Amino acid sequence: MSRLTIALGLLVAVLAGGLGSTLLNRPATLDADQVRAIAAEVVSAAPKPAASPDAAAIEAMITDALAKQPAPAPAQSVAQIDAATLNPMIEDYLLKNPRILQRVSSALEAEITATRKAETKSALADLQTAIYDDPDHIVLGNPKGDVTLVEMFDYNCGYCRQALPDMAELLDEDPNLKVILKEFPILSAASVDAARVAVLVSEAKVDYWAFHEKLFTGSGQNNMDTALSAAKDLGLNPVTLQLDMNTPKVTAVLDKSYDIAKKLKITGTPTFIIGDEIIPGAVGIEALKLRISNMRACGSTTCETTGQPG
Repeated sequence: MSRLTIALGLLVAVLAGGLGSTLLNRPATLDADQVRAIAAEVVSAAPKPAASPDAAAIEAMITDALAKQPAPAPAQSVAQIDAATLNPMIEDYLLKNPRILQRVSSALEAEITATRKAETKSALADLQTAIYDDPDHIVLGNPKGDVTLVEMFDYNCGYCRQALPDMAELLDEDPNLKVILKEFPILSAASVDAARVAVLVSEAKVDYWAFHEKLFTGSGQNNMDTALSAAKDLGLNPVTLQLDMNTPKVTAVLDKSYDIAKKLKITGTPTFIIGDEIIPGAVGIEALKLRISNMRACGSTTCETTGQPG
């Protein structure tokens, strides 16, 4: 068999997309360079006859044959499904497997919670000095207590009024608890006036808790007049207090609370801060006790042995 016969036979097989692919394990669609290479490989391996056809003639025939071959179809992309077909399929699948949505929701909630905890922890670390070492805030209980509970409050906050007995019980029963109160008047102008008087009362050598308790146990809205009256009962001069309540020093004390709240994204009262957690609302005495206990046990408001606080 001549080399020309071999090359042309190979060419026919390749162009047919069958024998060349099956026997030679080559792609069914080949470009000109690949065909030349295969032809050269086969020709070189075949027995050499006495007379060899002209190589240029063989190449010309192959080139001509390739030129007459239909262009291969473009490669198919991944199948596309239009929305009108896909959306009902997804809906049907989810309706038949509704627990998938529950798992997705739980996973999303866990991710959001973890992100918030990390952000809160970082923000609290940055504000450590402002929260715990401010010489102008009010300290109750044991100044050297092993656990510190911070409350940001408004004297016209109903939930703060509701939390007052819890704070009183904690102070009475826990001799190692330090409580920091931060004026955070956000509900009205009357709240701001009451807070300004309260700042001056906290600087005087009087029983601040008695003042605090009287405002929260009184009836009606707290304002400048109710605050001045409560201060007068402690022996302070209401006229002097009224003259001093709008001084820059008092304003600066309130501004520090506003700054902490802004950086911690605190928008309501009461808000408690303990350890690595910010607790919005009047959560109740048991929830506060659990967190205080956990702080002593593991240095965090949540311990593995006691579980999540309620």
